[in-house]
Parts: sequence; structure tokens; C-alpha cells
Amino acid sequence: MISNMTSLMLFLLGAAFIASSAIILVFQKGRRHVFLNRIHFRSRRASGSNTPPRSLSPGKKQYDRASDPNYSDTFPPSRRHTLAEIEGNLPSILGKSQGSLAISPSECLPMTMSYLDAKKQMFTPCQFSTEEIKTLGDFPDYATLSGVPLPRPYPEFDIKKALPRPYRPFRWAYHQTMSLTKLEPDWWLELENTYEKRIKQRQALFKQHGEGVLQALPGSELACKELMEMALQFLCARYPQYFRLDREKMKFYNGILNTEADLKNSHPLHVILNNVPEDFAITLREPESGHYYFQAGVICSALGWNVASKIGLRLHEIHAPIPDYKEKMQFSMDRYFAKKPTDKAIQRGSWGLEVDQPLYMPPGDPHEKYRDVQQADLDISRCHLRVDWQTLRRLPLSGAIVFNFKALFTPVESFREEPFVPTLLLKVLKEGKKSLMEYKNTWHTEHIVIPELEKYAKEQVEKGVVPKNWDPHTLEESPWFPGWGEKWHREQGF
Repeated sequence: MISNMTSLMLFLLGAAFIASSAIILVFQKGRRHVFLNRIHFRSRRASGSNTPPRSLSPGKKQYDRASDPNYSDTFPPSRRHTLAEIEGNLPSILGKSQGSLAISPSECLPMTMSYLDAKKQMFTPCQFSTEEIKTLGDFPDYATLSGVPLPRPYPEFDIKKALPRPYRPFRWAYHQTMSLTKLEPDWWLELENTYEKRIKQRQALFKQHGEGVLQALPGSELACKELMEMALQFLCARYPQYFRLDREKMKFYNGILNTEADLKNSHPLHVILNNVPEDFAITLREPESGHYYFQAGVICSALGWNVASKIGLRLHEIHAPIPDYKEKMQFSMDRYFAKKPTDKAIQRGSWGLEVDQPLYMPPGDPHEKYRDVQQADLDISRCHLRVDWQTLRRLPLSGAIVFNFKALFTPVESFREEPFVPTLLLKVLKEGKKSLMEYKNTWHTEHIVIPELEKYAKEQVEKGVVPKNWDPHTLEESPWFPGWGEKWHREQGF
């Protein structure tokens, strides 16, 4: 599966701690799944860190399956009751589908089988049958099915002026329990003035790297279709001045790019690639073990890994490089995924410091050299905060869990006018746990960034913006800062 997907998962790390702490001692041997130096540079020790985390080649570490809990009889809360709210316009088959069912693993749709190929009635993790899903057809009412409402229209939005919200997800004390909040339905997919540039960049990356950035394994057909339809419904509801959907012709019209997508004859992930500047990793439940595997995705902003190196892997295999993951998080993460409700989507931010704005950096990319040295001639203008703003949600019909994130870059120089941010970030950089900071990999910028932040912090104290003896801690406004809204609206002009 995402990030070490951003790795899927710095985000997912956080999710792990939402899981309940009761321990289930049910063991089973599950089925194994596969998947410089320039003059004046100062060389550094090797680091396994990235934002998102660096890839670990599959198969280098063996996992002890003898102590691997089995979740084959653990399912998320059923969503079949929602059919009662939308069945009025559908065939009578849905009228028989209103309560929860007791489903055995043998009745579950196999992870590698398309719902279209099911010869008998089979069920997805949220207890929808393949027959019901086919009957629902294209673009059903996902807001009702999922319990996550569509966004409110944003008529003031101007794509040429829009800036991303200024996420500053810095925390102190800084440790591995990620800061999670409930998903804001209006902001699941966030557009800003780099939209056209990013779409072109993503298309070029796919043309160059192919399966390195986009893949869909057999069995992911329903999840890919569902994700695409939910994303397009969101765009049309949130930005009606720019997007339009013709359900009869199955056409999607993009008024920003002046394009139209033929939804009947295009792969759903290609539609996403060409219209949505977000990365998505789709994980599916394997019925025999109840564990989740990364089965499809489009990811064009990974650092140190790519889709090709992660596709087909289970959560723990993707998260292997993360400090303390196996000891402190693996059990909770697997349990959380097994039970995650569809209507409780979450969000969080992951961050790092970068030279320039590297969007996609697969293993061996020349830009990796920047992470191994501290350039004596590096200028602060080249140092950026990279925030991967991440959401995690379960799709209602397929039961897939989808991780999506968007890479946002902010010049470090912007922190000069942001109250408390320089002081808080200094605290993390100077006193953060060694293993976590090495994993985050900020070292290559610190010789320039730390002195600059010290200057900004001193100025803010002298101006009375920050109290002289302020003890750095997570801000109440987190993941933002005091006055962020006024600054954001002023800078973008609406």
C-alpha cells in the first residue's frame, strides 16, 4: 500500500492510534502477499528519512506471521441501511437490502476479482452485494452512501488567485502520535493557482514513468471507478463555475483546462490524473486474513519511492522504515483499518524541509544528492517547507480505504510574518527525537534554516508578537497559526 506512501502513510501512522487498545489473541498463518560531492559541501551520514518516507525494497525483511492477528471475521460498520434512503429511484432489488448481514469470508468478493466477474452474489466489506452495486449504476448518491456530505459551493473561488491554506502542522512535544482531525468535507480536494501547472507536470511524469506513478491491479476496478466518481462529484459540487458532469453522455467537462473526459472509455485513474492534482493510494481488504493491501493508485509526488516499488504490499511492509512502527503501531494500524467506519474520514499534515520544490523523486533521482550534503552556498530563498496534506477515508461500496495527499510548498522566508511559527519549528529541529528527525530528513537544510529561524524568532519577540519567555508548544490554531485566515484571504485577494 500509501506512502510509505507519504508515504501512504505518515498519515496512516496517526490513524493507528485511533484504534482501540483491546488486544485480540487470534492467530493464524495468513497467506503471503507479494508483492558529490561539490567543493564546499559537507558530507553526511546515510539517512532513511524522507517526506514522505523513503522506499524499502520488498522482501528485504521477513515478517513473523506466527504472531499475525487474523481479521477475516472483522468488518467495518455496514452501510446497507443507506439503500433505504435512495431506493426510490432504483429497482425493487434494493428494497430487500436494508439491514446488516452476517457475512462469512467465503461470501466476500475476492480482492483480486472484479465485481463485474462475480458469477454469484458476493459482498464487499461494507455489506453491499455485487448485484446491488451493479444496480446502483454510475454516479450514485455517494454522500448518502458514505455519510460524508458533499461540499458547499465556493462561488468566490478564483483559480488564478487561489492559494492553499497555510498548513503549519508543527507540534511540540514531537513524537509519533500524529495529530488527527475530522475531515472537513469542503476541503477533501483543494485546488489552487498551480492547478494547470501541476496537471501538466503529472501528465508528463506519467508519460515518462508509466507504471512507476500509476497502476491498478485486477480486483481494483470497483474501487477505482468509485473513487473517480466521488472525486468528480466533489469537484462539480465545490466548484460549479469550473466543472460539469453530463451523466447521460458520461462526459466530464473541465472549464479550467477546457477539456472533456469520456468516462465510458477512459480508465478512472487516468481521469483522476488528468483532472485532480492529488495523489491517491487505494488499499483493498483480503478476505482470508482481513488485512489491507495497496492495489491501485496514482502518485506523482512521492519522495524516495514510487508506485511500482509498493504495489501489492501490505501495510506493515510499506511502513517498515518508520521508527517504532512494528513495535508500537503495526497491531493498532491493522486493527484500525479492519474496523474503520465509512463516515469517519480523517485528515492530518506531514511536513519536511526541501531544497527547491521536488515533487516526484523516485529512487536514484539526481535530486536525492541534495539530501546528503549541506551546501555552503545554499541560499534561504531555495529552502521550502513541504506539507503533504493528507486524508484517509473508506469508500462505501467497495469498502476500499483510500489515502490521498497533496504536496504544498511554502518558502521558509514566509515564516517571518507568521506568529510563533519560527520559535516552534526551531524547537522541533533542535530538540526533536533523534530517530524521528533523521527519518524526517531535514539535516541538509538546517545549517541555513536554523540561523534564519533564530533571526525571525528574535524579531517577533522584539516586536511583541511573541512573549519573551514563551514556552514552545503545539498552537491552539494547529495546523495553522494565529491570524492565518486574514493573511490567507489578503494574499489571495478573496
